[in-house]
Amino acid sequence: MDWNAIKVFRAVCETGSLVRAAEQIGVSHATVFRHMSALEEQIGTRLFDRVKGRYVLTDAGAEMLEISGGISRSFEEIDRRIAGRDESAEGTVRLTAPRSFSDTVLERYLAEFAQAHPKILIELLVSNQEMNMSNRSADVALRVAHAPPDHLWGRRILNIDWAVYAAPSYLEAHGPLADEKDLMRHRLVAPAGMLAHHQAYGGILSGGQSLTTIRCDDLTTIASLAAGGHGVALLPDDMRRPDLMRCFTFSSAPPNCLWILTHPDLRAVRRISLLMGFLSNSFRHDPVWKRS
Repeated sequence: MDWNAIKVFRAVCETGSLVRAAEQIGVSHATVFRHMSALEEQIGTRLFDRVKGRYVLTDAGAEMLEISGGISRSFEEIDRRIAGRDESAEGTVRLTAPRSFSDTVLERYLAEFAQAHPKILIELLVSNQEMNMSNRSADVALRVAHAPPDHLWGRRILNIDWAVYAAPSYLEAHGPLADEKDLMRHRLVAPAGMLAHHQAYGGILSGGQSLTTIRCDDLTTIASLAAGGHGVALLPDDMRRPDLMRCFTFSSAPPNCLWILTHPDLRAVRRISLLMGFLSNSFRHDPVWKRS
C-alpha cells in the first residue's frame, strides 16, 4: 500500500476537505483526489461519504483510520530518524513563525542566514497555529508561549516586553504619554474576547483606565486602530510598526517568552541546528529587543 495514499487519507480525515488536505500536505487538489480514488479502489470500498460539503468517514473509513495510525507513526519516525543523521549544511528547512516576526525582523535575519549558508533553502510558513512537527509539516517553530509543548525540544530566546504605543499625530493632539500616570489621561484601544482576559490587560482594565468605544480581539487590528488615531495601544514589542511611536515599557504586564523549537529527533540535523542557532543569536543581539 502506498504510504503517500495513507498520508493523504489521514489529511482528509483531519480537515474534512480535499482542498484543505492538499494545502496541509503541500500537493495539488488533483493529487489528493487521485490518491483517494486509488486507495478506495485498492481496498474495494468507499472510505468517505460527502455530507454537507464535508468528507465524513464511513464505517470502513473509521476502521482504516484506526489501523493507519500505527502505520503513520512508524513512517514518521523513520523519516525523522533518517533526517536526524543528516550532517550536511544543505537542503530544506521548514520554519513556521507568527506574522508579527515574519513581516518585520525575519526578513533581515533570513537574508543574513542565506548569505552565510547559501545551500540551505528556507520555507517560511507564516502561522500562529501549532503545526504537526511529528510529520514534519514544519521543522523549526518560533512561538510565543510561557512554556513550550512537552513533546518538542528547544530553548527560550528572549523575553518580549509590552509597551504603550500611539500615533505621532494623536500625541500632538492629546499631550504627552511618558509613563503609566500619563496613560490615565488617554483612551486605550480596548481589547475584546479572549484578548481581554490576557494577563497584560488584567490590571489596566480593572484600574479605571479610560477605553475607546471600539473593542477588538486582534492585536494587529488594535495597532491599526491606534495608528488611525482612535486611541493608544498596549502591544507586545513584536507588534511595533513605523506609524506608531513607542512611548514607554508597560512594566505592569509580564513579558512574553519567545521560544525556538523542533522535534527532538531533528535537533542534531546540521541545517536545522544551524538555523536555530543563527536565529537565537540574531534575536538576542538585535537592539530592537532591548528594554527602553
